Amino acid sequence: MSEPRDMRILALWRDDPREAPMTIDARIDGARIVSAWDLFGAFALDGDSVRPFILRRDGQIDFGLGERWRTNLREATIKVGSDFGVWFNESDSGCYRIVKIAALGAKDRT
Repeated sequence: MSEPRDMRILALWRDDPREAPMTIDARIDGARIVSAWDLFGAFALDGDSVRPFILRRDGQIDFGLGERWRTNLREATIKVGSDFGVWFNESDSGCYRIVKIAALGAKDRT
């Protein structure tokens, strides 16, 4: 049995990996998010502007002030190469791919 670890997940939008990368911090056990609490993350929408959010337990991405998106990230397999959806509204959505998972506090030496 694996030990749960606090990790940072980096995911890129499949339609344009340069636009709106998403990061989120979560406790992962095996290949699943086991954090039962609200999680913190951010989208880098235009390279300069970062939009922080809270991922609610029900899958809602909450930017505050009533703006919410939805995701199935909590149900996704958490490994590099896995895909999950983000629904921006009732008629627009995007597919994201996990490209990196790193232990919180780890330094990238590349």
